[in-house]
Amino acid sequence: MNNEILSILVLVVIFGIASVLPINMGALAFAAAFIVGSVIMDMTSATIFAGFPSDLFLTLVGVTYLFGIAQNNGTIDWLIERAVLMVRGHVAWIPWVMFVVAALLTGFGALSPAVAAILAPIALNFAVQYRINPVLMGLMVIHGAQGGSFSPVSIFGGITNQIVASSGLPYAPFTLFIASLLFNLGIAMVVFVVFGGLRSARLSLVPVSAGPGLHAAGASLAILGHGGTPASPAYHRTDLTGAGAPLQTASGLDGAKLSTLVGLLALAISALVFKFNIGLVAMTVAVVLAMFAPAAQKAAIDKVSWSTVLLITGIITYIGVMQTIGTIDYVAHGISGLGEPLLVALLLCFTAAIISSFASSTALLGVIIPLAVPFLSQGHISAVGVVAAIAISTTIVDTSPFSTNGALVVANTPVQEREKVLRSLLIYSAVIALVGPCVAWLTLVVPGVL
Repeated sequence: MNNEILSILVLVVIFGIASVLPINMGALAFAAAFIVGSVIMDMTSATIFAGFPSDLFLTLVGVTYLFGIAQNNGTIDWLIERAVLMVRGHVAWIPWVMFVVAALLTGFGALSPAVAAILAPIALNFAVQYRINPVLMGLMVIHGAQGGSFSPVSIFGGITNQIVASSGLPYAPFTLFIASLLFNLGIAMVVFVVFGGLRSARLSLVPVSAGPGLHAAGASLAILGHGGTPASPAYHRTDLTGAGAPLQTASGLDGAKLSTLVGLLALAISALVFKFNIGLVAMTVAVVLAMFAPAAQKAAIDKVSWSTVLLITGIITYIGVMQTIGTIDYVAHGISGLGEPLLVALLLCFTAAIISSFASSTALLGVIIPLAVPFLSQGHISAVGVVAAIAISTTIVDTSPFSTNGALVVANTPVQEREKVLRSLLIYSAVIALVGPCVAWLTLVVPGVL
C-alpha cells in the first residue's frame, strides 16, 4: 500500500471513530498527523505544523471574541432592531438582505471569509431572536458571498482568469461571474424553502405605533398574521396560532454600543478596503473594547467555541500532512489521465468539491484548473464551461464546517444551537459536494459538447 492511499484510509478511520465515540474529531486528527507524519513519513514537527491553519485559528477566536463583547453590551440586539425596521418588519426578507449584501461585498473585491466574519454573527443572532433556522441564515450569507466571488475584480475571479489566460485557453470573465452568481442564487432559493424560509414569510414584524419614536432604539414591534392586524400586544412575537413570547428590547445607543459600532466599522474597513487580516484586526478591536469594560471581557472570551476550534484546526492540519505526502496531487493526476474529456471534467469537479470541503478553495483553484488544461487544449470540450464548473464546484462547499466560512457560521452560532448547526452543515456540505458538481457539469459542460 502506498503512502497516499494509507493517508486516505486514516482519514476515513478518523471519521469512523468520531462517529461512534464521543471524541473530538480534531483531537483524533492531530494524533493522526503525528502518527502518519512523524512516525510513518518521518516528517519534522515544523513540517506538520506548517499545515496548522494559524490564520483561520485567529479568525475564529478573534471574531467570536469581538462579537461576544458586542452581544454582551447589547450592540447586536440594537443592530437587529435596526434591521427589522429597515425591512419594514418583514422578517423573511432578512436572509435575502444578507445574501445580497454578501454578494455585493465580494463582487466588489472583498474576501469571502472577511464578509462571512462580519455578517454571520449578526445574521445568526437575528435568526435565534426571531426563530429563523440558523442554518438558513448561515447558508444565505455563505452562498451570497460565493455568488459574488468570481466577479472580474474579486480575488477568486482574478485567480481563475489569470490561470486560464496564462494557459492560453479562451476565457470569459463575465460569463464566469454570472454563472457563479446564478448557481448560488439557485441554491439559495432551494435552501430558503428547505430550511423553513416560507414559514417565516407568513409572519411580519411591524411597528405598532407610528410617529417620531419609530426609528428610535426600542421601537415597539408586533407580528401580524394574514389579516394584517396585530396578533399580540406591542413587541411580542407570535406564530399563526397566536401564541406569543416577549422579545428582548435593546436600550438606547449608549457609550458602550457606540464604541462597539465604531470598532465593527473599523473591522469592516480594515478587512474590506485595506485587506488587513480579519483575525488580527478583530482581536485588536476586541482588546481595545475590553480595556473599556475589563469586567465584561471574561464572559465574552467564554463565548469562543474552543471545541469547534479544536475540531477544525485538527482536521485541516491532517489535510496539510496529506498535501505534503502528495495525496491531493496523486488523486488529481490519476483522474486527469483517464483521457475521456466529459468524464475527466466530471471527476475533476467532484475532486474539487470534496477536497475543498477540507482545504483552501483559493489554493485548490490553482491546482485543479491546470490539470484540465491538457484535454481542454484539444478543443473537444468547452474550456469556458469546464472552468466555470470546476470553479463553482470548488467554492460551493465552503459551507463545510472545515472551511473558513462554514467554521465562522458554527463558531458564531449560540451555544444551545451549535451542535445542531454543526451536524446540519456537515450533512448539507456532503450533499452539496455530491449534487453540486453534477448540476454544474450538466448545465455548464455537457451543453458545450452536444
